[in-house]
Amino acid sequence: MIVQIIKLKSDLPEGELLKRAREREPQFKAIPGLLQKYYVKIGPSGQYGGIYIWDSKESLKLYQASDLASSIPKAYEIIEAPNIEVLDVLFKLRS
Repeated sequence: MIVQIIKLKSDLPEGELLKRAREREPQFKAIPGLLQKYYVKIGPSGQYGGIYIWDSKESLKLYQASDLASSIPKAYEIIEAPNIEVLDVLFKLRS
């Protein structure tokens, strides 16, 4: 299992950012290997993020090469390069 954490900054009002995220939700639900995605707010200053749970590195790599992934900066009007971390899960507490 792979965890991907993306942190981004946007000048969009929170309501508009959430509207756009909801509109794109079906596309993310259709991604093979994406087990879960959490949409998060990081503080009050226009910082948001996504926590993605992948079944494998291969699924993550396919997503990273997709049009959907490349559309994120425009869709959310990102104002600087996002911070992206990829972590290998060693084990999980619960099944």
